[in-house]
Amino acid sequence: MSRYRRAQMPGATYFFTVNLLNRRSDLLVRHIDLLRETVRATRSRHPFHIDAWVVLPDHMHCVWTLPDGDADFALRWKVIKFAFARRLPKTEILTTSQRSRGERGIWQRRYWEHLIQDERDYRQHIDYAHRNPLKYGLVERVVDWPYSSFHRAVGAGVYPVGWCGDKAEWFTGDAG
Repeated sequence: MSRYRRAQMPGATYFFTVNLLNRRSDLLVRHIDLLRETVRATRSRHPFHIDAWVVLPDHMHCVWTLPDGDADFALRWKVIKFAFARRLPKTEILTTSQRSRGERGIWQRRYWEHLIQDERDYRQHIDYAHRNPLKYGLVERVVDWPYSSFHRAVGAGVYPVGWCGDKAEWFTGDAG
């Protein structure tokens, strides 16, 4: 069995992509309040700063900064995924492997993480997360997607409200 190496640096900032097992599902937005509650509860026990987060129907992207001396993002994801799944009705069909592992069949087992290297890398990953609903055709403008930290960033003056206004601008490079 392969052993995946994860970059772990205490107090660092990371970009994550976490997917549902069923990529055609809308489970994350359908149960957005439960997801938010789960993240809040996890942060109260295992603090981290949310730099950016966007939730799409079947996956999410986020940028977190961990506390000084702490590199255990894996624990946080385990808690979030488990607590979210535990509170959903058991409607999914499980494979033998999932049953033997005590899994719910909601999440992909692994997730993608990237250790942020510098300010440019940070900005690119936050922009990528915020553009994602536009990329997937879920909205015509980034500001129209409700499940995104983009709105918080606009309020803080990080982005203008019309940033990355539409797909045409995004693909031609005319967007801010």
